[in-house]
Amino acid sequence: MKTLTAAETRKLLPFPALVETLRRAAQDYHAGQISCPERMVVPTLDRSGTVMSMIACAPDILTTKLLTLYSGNSARSLPAIQGQVMCMDAVDGQFLFALDGVATTERRTAAISMLGLDCFRPDTLETVLLIGTGVQAKAHLEALNVLYPGLTVYIRGRSRESVTALTGSDAYPTLRLRNDDEACDPDVVITVTSSQSVLYDAPPKSTRLIIGVGAYRPEMIEIGPAIVNESTCIVDDPVGAPSEAGDIIQAGKNWKEVQPLAAYLSGKEKPEGPVFFKSVGCAAWDLAACRLARQTLGL
Repeated sequence: MKTLTAAETRKLLPFPALVETLRRAAQDYHAGQISCPERMVVPTLDRSGTVMSMIACAPDILTTKLLTLYSGNSARSLPAIQGQVMCMDAVDGQFLFALDGVATTERRTAAISMLGLDCFRPDTLETVLLIGTGVQAKAHLEALNVLYPGLTVYIRGRSRESVTALTGSDAYPTLRLRNDDEACDPDVVITVTSSQSVLYDAPPKSTRLIIGVGAYRPEMIEIGPAIVNESTCIVDDPVGAPSEAGDIIQAGKNWKEVQPLAAYLSGKEKPEGPVFFKSVGCAAWDLAACRLARQTLGL
């Protein structure tokens, strides 16, 4: 079984192709052609770390992502999150290859945001407010750099230093990067943090798309309840969202009013009024990444 490094994994998952592969996978998942049980999260015996397992099955391939999360690893000069996504043939169970788990998660998460942006983009798309400066912020900037050249992206973070590190970077040459200190009335807002307090609460409006990527546990929240309750709420994974989407849970939104992303992928239906697209992620998106990688590897 071939094991790919993080750099090799990123190269196998270019954003334009990954977004389209995710579009097909979301349709398959909605149609029951991908089985995706809830993720298993198990703390270590001393509670210093966590093991996470995510499995998905389709007619062509089987995938499992195994991650370890150790918040204290910085003292050991090790990454806090480590893992792999293993891909197996669904016909004979043969192990084919393993992608880097962290790189895969970064890429497919940003690509799901880009799929949401493609489906629900406002008529005017010139400015984006990105809230967060971590690894997911960088992945989203890379995706925007490739798919939406010419955008002005305002960046908001906890510290001026972290924001300056991104706005001063030359890694995203097609984007105009700005500090959020400047006046900003964004067409799109993307939040990518693990905040437990509201980060964005401007009055919702139909000409602005909100994409919530962080707040992946019930106690987390990034988007204000007024936005959630006064917008059409759409989630990437309607199975996992009711137990994971902190923004929607804390807003007390009626889950019967929350729509799946798959309902809008044909382009025939368009939501009315303000839209809040919430991404919580699931193993089906890792499977989509493996589909694309397998095609490129020719396995």
